Amino acid sequence: MTLKKIVGKLHLWLGLSSGIVVFILGITGCIYAFIEEIEPLVYKHRLYVEPQSTPKKPMSEIWQAAQNAIGTENKLMGASVPNTPHETCSFTIYKAKENSDAVWYWQDIELYRTVYVNPYTAEVVTNEDKTFEFFEFVVNLHWSLLLTNEIGQPIVGVATLIFVISLISGLILWWPKNKAASKQRFWFKWKNTTRWKRKNYDLHNITGFYVFLIALIFGLTGLVWTFDWFDESVQWIANGGVSHEHDQPMKSDTTKYASAKTSLDQLFVQVQNEYPKAKRYFVSKPADSSGVINVFISNSRFDYCSNQYDQYTGKLLKSETFADENNGHKLRSMNYDIHTGGIAGLPGKILAFIGSLICASLPVTGFYIWWGRHKKQKRST
Repeated sequence: MTLKKIVGKLHLWLGLSSGIVVFILGITGCIYAFIEEIEPLVYKHRLYVEPQSTPKKPMSEIWQAAQNAIGTENKLMGASVPNTPHETCSFTIYKAKENSDAVWYWQDIELYRTVYVNPYTAEVVTNEDKTFEFFEFVVNLHWSLLLTNEIGQPIVGVATLIFVISLISGLILWWPKNKAASKQRFWFKWKNTTRWKRKNYDLHNITGFYVFLIALIFGLTGLVWTFDWFDESVQWIANGGVSHEHDQPMKSDTTKYASAKTSLDQLFVQVQNEYPKAKRYFVSKPADSSGVINVFISNSRFDYCSNQYDQYTGKLLKSETFADENNGHKLRSMNYDIHTGGIAGLPGKILAFIGSLICASLPVTGFYIWWGRHKKQKRST
């Protein structure tokens, strides 16, 4: 067999083995590409409030309102606090079942809710069960095929790896032998007499060529989340062949200040005064007596500051910005925006939507190419 025939066989069987998963990832990717634009329209009633002339309630009061809505038996650990006059504060809690032998992702969930609170009145706007919320359902279908991470993630990861190999083998098959052959590889030249088999072949071949780079980015950024070895390799390359150890977590000083805890309200006012232009603050309470208060200050996608404060004194223990990160960590932080096209703004998301739709079509058109040839071989025998 010639090299191209071997590559053709490889492309065929890899495509057939991963086709269903790639189709699902492509369709769900289309939906999720514009989640930041769709959610404010669909969930306007829970995300926004009327601005008021009165000042916002203290953070402790807003937090307590959300805690009361959840119940005191499950402690809220984090809050998303917008620095705008017209948005609600949100508190999300996720609790997995212990010793679960679940197969589907929802079977592994004991509690998963988001509480939206009006910051002016400390009244609960919505107490939402996130388990089967539409976009949560879509992202879990994309992430693990609605299976638990232990089952679904390896399946998605292997299918994504196969997809990347299929893209490379497909480019080899697409590559024209000469100038005459290249005339039909770059654009559709259909006539009224062109049969649907030829049209289907061109749809697979030509759109596959134009989406190659976008699809490769989808695949490689997807592998970063799936396989630790791939993630670490990408960061190692970005850092110029240097491995960076993870920093040790900071701890609060429990020996001197255990009886004089800093109030959350004081600390949050302090953070607001220090970072008045931030778009949003993400506040996390300490997990235990030696833990720290984490505050993530978001100015824009790649302009943020991650601070850790002693829970007893309010002293700033550590502060890191995006600019402080090494190249590997920067690239890792950008992975989501690269994957969704958000790194290029709205044009990037539109491109990601179209690319994802084409990726979903490739297994379908590829299957029909194989099915047509398979039926033809059966008739000839």
